[in-house]
Amino acid sequence: MFIIENYSTAVIFCVVTMLCWGSWANTQKLAAGTWRFELFYWDYVIGIVLLASILAFTAGSTGTEGRPFLADLRQASGSAIGQAMLGGVIFNAANILLVAAIAVAGMSVAFPVGIGIALAWGVVVNYLENPVGNASLLFLGVALIVAAILLNAYAYRRTASQAGGVSTRGLLLSVAAGVLMGFFYRFVAASMFPNFTVPEAGKLSPYTAVFFFSIGVLLSNFLFNSILMKKPIEGSPVSYGQYFQGTSRNHLMGILGGAIWCLGMSFSIWASDQAGPAISYGLGQGATVVAALWGILIWKEFRNAPKGTSLILNAMLICYILGLGTLIAAR
Repeated sequence: MFIIENYSTAVIFCVVTMLCWGSWANTQKLAAGTWRFELFYWDYVIGIVLLASILAFTAGSTGTEGRPFLADLRQASGSAIGQAMLGGVIFNAANILLVAAIAVAGMSVAFPVGIGIALAWGVVVNYLENPVGNASLLFLGVALIVAAILLNAYAYRRTASQAGGVSTRGLLLSVAAGVLMGFFYRFVAASMFPNFTVPEAGKLSPYTAVFFFSIGVLLSNFLFNSILMKKPIEGSPVSYGQYFQGTSRNHLMGILGGAIWCLGMSFSIWASDQAGPAISYGLGQGATVVAALWGILIWKEFRNAPKGTSLILNAMLICYILGLGTLIAAR
């Protein structure tokens, strides 16, 4: 299987994760005009499972390092499979709340609040589970990125106050999503053998772990999303019949969004061997500001912002860049 062999490459993979995790929500925005998020989310989950399977049978089954996907599948223990799937269930609960928050309040509030909480909490959880890296630099980097996220949230509040107010429901959904999101990664990391070049009996390779993670997402979606379809957070209930009435473009947007997110997840997991789970997760969750840049530059979510907002956004970018540099230096 393909394995990252040095820290520099791991950092590059984490940056790709950050770009993927900060960009997938654009597919929801592109479909949102004609397509409810509950219906979008089914295709999003299908995209995750498809890409996880493709990567398992390609990059996870070639080369001489580690253990090929099918061989790994045959020897996997029930506890390791359960941990990876539990990570998928927790992620899905968090992410479906985040997608709902995006639908209610937009990317500029859902990502800063939800993923900001997930970043800070998730780095702490993953570092306590596997303390790799300089703790002082690691938490300084997190503090700088959280400062960037808070500045972004403040800029949003200034703009939203002028436009008619902040969505309380959107904020509550974002907070709930962030608290849950901080937990999922540690379970996936715990399911894998720690040194990817030295397979461990019963434990999973990164490719098998992501595959079972995706199965956990898929199975839990029949519960979580079915509930939301019957009792939506906003709007009238939707049916499974409406899903099959969607256009090819509607379905493609969802599948593409899930594939983009899963690519980021896979890169983050691959990088965790060299970077450590805390750094790998923390760098990936810098996606918050990537999403904010999409909102600022492409979706023009700050076009009616009051005077002085641009200074706040510039300060956000400076804190963000310094935070990323500090996280990289922590190893």
